Order: sequence, then structure tokens, then C-alpha cells
Amino acid sequence: MRIGLLPLGRPTFDVPYAEEKLAAVLAQLDASGHEIVGPRRLLMGPDEAALKSTADADVLLILQITFTDAAFATRAAVAHKGRVAIWAVPEPRTGGRLRLNAFCGLNLLSHALGLNDRRFTWAYGDTVDLDALLSGPEVAPKRGHASDAAPVAINRDLRIGRIGERPDGFDTCAYDAPALKALTGAQVTELDLPDLFDRARALPDAAVAPYAAKAEGLGGIAQLDKGELDRSLRLAGALTGLKAEHGFDAMAIRCWPETFTEYGGAVCGPVSMLGEARTPCACEADVYGAVTQAILQDVADAPVFLADLVDMDGETGVVWHCGQAPVSMAARAPDATVHTNRKQALLLEFPLKAGRVTLFRLSQAYGQPQVVIATGDVVDAPMAFTGTSGTVRFDRGADAVCRDVMASGLEHHMALAYGDHAEALRGVAAELGIDVLELGS
Repeated sequence: MRIGLLPLGRPTFDVPYAEEKLAAVLAQLDASGHEIVGPRRLLMGPDEAALKSTADADVLLILQITFTDAAFATRAAVAHKGRVAIWAVPEPRTGGRLRLNAFCGLNLLSHALGLNDRRFTWAYGDTVDLDALLSGPEVAPKRGHASDAAPVAINRDLRIGRIGERPDGFDTCAYDAPALKALTGAQVTELDLPDLFDRARALPDAAVAPYAAKAEGLGGIAQLDKGELDRSLRLAGALTGLKAEHGFDAMAIRCWPETFTEYGGAVCGPVSMLGEARTPCACEADVYGAVTQAILQDVADAPVFLADLVDMDGETGVVWHCGQAPVSMAARAPDATVHTNRKQALLLEFPLKAGRVTLFRLSQAYGQPQVVIATGDVVDAPMAFTGTSGTVRFDRGADAVCRDVMASGLEHHMALAYGDHAEALRGVAAELGIDVLELGS
């Protein structure tokens, strides 16, 4: 069999470690007896020569070595005439930085391929069953079913602020404003990201003071760059001002790269502060993510956390984001820190406290809306990765949940709240007249 490789990486992650992982994958492929063609180096962006070299392969094998957006891989997969397979590699839960974040890249790509009706096989592991990956059954799309729960009313007057556009290659964060309004009643006001920066820079010191006071008691705050810290806290004040001015219930913010490269301070810490104050904010301008948070917050009557799934090991999964979970979810006193890739303040760092949790997404997978739910328990475990993260033991098992994430084409953001709210969310699905899928069922 002729196997064409596309090894994907990004320079903002741990490149030497990624190269070690790629070398180990290549060694397994070379030992397989198959003909291997295509680049044997990390592709740090679109590469037309790589596409040409793999065009006549029997299988296009996308190696998800670090997190990447899905644009290039989706284009390659849709154009390829043979089979498509994806192999993503794990990393140990050491409590340090998320060095690769490859599982999240696999999640992002699976959603994009679902939208494009492109079937594929996938594997996640350091060693995998190559026969199954290269020639086994492709992912069969999985949908939920009509909910038989009693309808649960939602706020049909949600006002959502979208600040900046979603990053390229993030189909998970796409939205259609009329369709969203028809489904949920939510209205979206679109604002430009530079306007947020200008508002933050012009904010009087008195408007920043409440957020500076919140940050004062954080461990490690004295070690942070004062300019970055001030700019970050100004974002909290500016977002609060936008909420008051427009009556926003939730916001979706383009959080990178411009907050770092053009403004010079992270929005993650401010998002934590606003989330704790019951104004949830979605990263990467994920409007459906913001609506998801607002619905779950109302159902749970508690702060919510919009998280990525970043690892699944068969027993448990890890939910994570850079450093923006509400502080009431902390298992210990939060620390102040910098973004692991961009090295700028302010982020909050802590493991999630143990307890019963519900994960929820108002999904657009395969181009059709449905409610997606998972339940489980955050377990008392060491912090898996820097930022805000929790280790979850899913009620239906991590392997089953992982399979359903891929088969359902689920987006890479799910909202998390403490407590078991599955029945109420089934009622939300009934109210909206859409299917409900319970991961692992």
C-alpha cells in the first residue's frame, strides 16, 4: 500500500518534542512494509509540494503531531481520491505546559471533515493498530434522537457580542446569525477587535481598579510584567463596559493572536473574572459556544467553563483551557501566570475541584443542530496541564465518549458546569425541537 504523509505542526508548540514524536511515528510506519511517500518533517503551514507528493497515494495519512487549524488538512482530505486517515499523538499529563495539544487538533479536523461529508479513519496513541487505521472501517456519522423529556424554556432574548472574527480553519466556530436567531432567539452584535483594544487603552484607572483588586491576592502576581498585567486587566474593564452598553448576556472573543501580537496582553484572566460574574465569554469568537454557555449557566444557575478536550486515555479525559475557568471551580487558591505559548499575562492557573459535572454543546455538526451532553465526575487528581484543567471520569467511559466525539463531528469547545443537569438539557433539546446525543450512549 502506498501511504502519503502530511505531518502537521505549529511553531508555537514544543517543536523539539514534536519532532521526537514524529520520528517515533515514522519508525513504526517504516517498519510496516508499506511504501511511504511525502514529507518526513513537520509542516508548519500549507505546503503545496507536500500535497503534490501525496496525490497518488492509496491512503492520505494526516499526522496530527501538534494542534493546528483544520484549513489545510481539510482541503487536502477533500481533494484526495483515496482513503483518508488521521493519527494524533498523546502527551503525558505532567502538570506542565500542553506541549502538543494534538487531540484538540484531531477534534477540530474531525468536525471540519464531517461538514464536508469526507469519511476517514482515526487513531490516537503512541502506538496504534496500523491495519485498522489504514484499511479498517471509516467513521460512521452518529446523530442523536428526539428528546422525550419535558420541554425546558430557555431565554429567547439572549444578546451575544461577537468581538472579532473566528480564526481561519476554525469551522467549529462558524455561525449563521439568522439560523441561530431562528433556533434560539439569540441576537448577535458584531464588533471589531481593534475597537476593544482602543476602549481598553482609553479606560480610566478607576474602571480598572476593581479587576486589579481581584488580581492582587493571586500567587505569583508580583512576578508578572506590570505592563502586560495592566493591559490584560484593562480588557476586563472594557468587556464589562461593552456588556453594560449593549446588554450582552455572553460574548465571543477572538482571543489570539492579536491580543498578544497587536495589543500586548492576554484576555484569559479577564474571561475568568467575567465568567465568575455570570457573563460567560467564548474563546476564538465561538458564537455558538457563547450561546451554549449562556444556556448552561441558566440551567445550572452557576458559572460555566468553555473547555477543550485535550486528552483521552481510556479511563479519563482532560478538559482544559489556557487559564480562564471561573475561580469558584478551583480546587486550590489560583495562581497568576502567563500564556504557555505566547508568554504574556494574565492567566489564572489551578486544577478543577472534584465533583459532579455536566458538559454540554449546542452543536452544528454535519450542518444540523443538536444538543450534545456528557456527564461524569472531576476526580481528585494532580493538575494535568498548566492553565485551568480537570480530569474527568465519564459515566459512559472515556473510550466510548471519545468514539462519539469523532463520530458525531462534535466541535472542540464544550461548556462545563458543576452538578448533573442532563435531564434539564434534554428538556432544552425538546424545547428547541432538535435531537439530543449523549456521548458514549
